[in-house]
Amino acid sequence: MPIYSEDNVLPGETLADRDATKREYLETEDTVIDHDSWNYSLPKLPRASALSLGEIRDVLSFDGVRNPSARSNTSHKVFLTYRTPANDWQPKVGIAESAAEAAPGLEAVMSREIYDVTFQPLTVHYRDEDGVRRSYTHDLQITFRNGYRRLIFVRNEESLKKPKTQRQINAIVAATPKHAANDMIVVNANDYTRQRRDNLMRMHHFVFNPDPQADEALLETALSVKSFYYMKDLFPHAPVSTPRAFAACYRLIAQGAFRANLDHVLWENSQIEVAA
Repeated sequence: MPIYSEDNVLPGETLADRDATKREYLETEDTVIDHDSWNYSLPKLPRASALSLGEIRDVLSFDGVRNPSARSNTSHKVFLTYRTPANDWQPKVGIAESAAEAAPGLEAVMSREIYDVTFQPLTVHYRDEDGVRRSYTHDLQITFRNGYRRLIFVRNEESLKKPKTQRQINAIVAATPKHAANDMIVVNANDYTRQRRDNLMRMHHFVFNPDPQADEALLETALSVKSFYYMKDLFPHAPVSTPRAFAACYRLIAQGAFRANLDHVLWENSQIEVAA
């Protein structure tokens, strides 16, 4: 860094002028922060309004009571399409506040026991422990085929450990109308690692691109092969192409016919086994 003295001050310029010029350069709003080489955190961006989707041909619109897609520095907003028996399997737009919130929704959509899934289904009003009136929009509502309805509250583990969060949950439960759902459960977002969420996304893709013939063939192969350890061990014995067998593995895991560690990358070198 250069040392400023009377010797390098330009004619007609004082040290105060030079210092002011230096400060102005360092404080300019146009200074670029290199987030790739030293400041690894994501740059904080100003808040932006929620995105409004127009009509999508042959896709049902998002029908939640709140659009959670406003830009955030802390959560990853997720837009997805999903199908349920309630909508005659027609694609419908879902919007989740975070990837962890979308994950249990995707699990529910793939379950044969579920009739319907709704994102951002209901807003309730309550008073917090300081007497301040607040509103809360439930993350998910799932409806089982027998008509049982369940609300899902998703929060990270650190927050769930706080007594204040538990008091908030109790206040939300008390403020939720009894006719809105039969019960409410709390889901720990930390149970859905990034890899598990990625696997669920791919499982969802394959489940809604069905291939019953490949599924049946691969399951029969797994039951007939004396021993196998990796997913790829089944491929040479299956009477279908490797791409179809790979997709079938994903669907069979989603259905619970196969077991695998979803917190690891689910691919041909993954250990899988037939569920008991």
